[in-house]
Amino acid sequence: MKKLLTLLFLASLPALTLASGGEGIKLDSVNIDLGDKVSLQRGARIFVNYCLSCHSASYMRYNRMGHDLGISEELVKENLLFAADKVGDLMKAVMPKEDAKLWFGVAPPDLSLVTRARKPEWFYTYMRSFYRDTKSPSGWNNTVFPHVAMPHVLYEWQGDQRAVFKKDAHGVEVFEGFELERPGTMSKEKYDEAMRDLTNFMVYLGEPAKLVRYRIGIYVLIFLAVFLVFAYLLKKEYWKDVH
Repeated sequence: MKKLLTLLFLASLPALTLASGGEGIKLDSVNIDLGDKVSLQRGARIFVNYCLSCHSASYMRYNRMGHDLGISEELVKENLLFAADKVGDLMKAVMPKEDAKLWFGVAPPDLSLVTRARKPEWFYTYMRSFYRDTKSPSGWNNTVFPHVAMPHVLYEWQGDQRAVFKKDAHGVEVFEGFELERPGTMSKEKYDEAMRDLTNFMVYLGEPAKLVRYRIGIYVLIFLAVFLVFAYLLKKEYWKDVH
């Protein structure tokens, strides 16, 4: 029996590691608020302009996104419809997978469910953890996802940063922090805010029905509040006769 329990525990270790974020990576917290339409709209603009060139969100249509985020079809056509011909098209990447695989060594994944698979905190930390690495083919590396093939597409906003590693007592390199080598066009606070907007949008993208549930939830609460008043009045009327 002890051997069986030991085997079950060892078999569950990879799953436990994955669930906790993996490899002891410290993930930064991020404020996710799907009721913040302005943040979601800013995140959508960042995604379409900087991510959709290589990554698809092939479970989402432009018109559905516009409807959910309060963006008219005219504005979607004018500002967000760069990778498709019709507002009802799916949000697919501009770059063909074959070309992407040739240039980056791997085809960029679809990002529709990235925050559900990895957690919002993982995505938020990842987008702020790129650093210069001359040994990498792209010239970039990432402390959250070491040896990632993706270059830092937002480096002009964030600037160039260097990762500082120190060896522990066992001679293993441990990440200490970042040092900014070249400032970007945004301050650290502004860049973090932009990545919060992008993460917020990616959470919406992973489960758009949440917004529908939130809207229905408001009506349900209003109904319950009104029902409570009538229930209380009915209770008073009933117990008046009993006493």
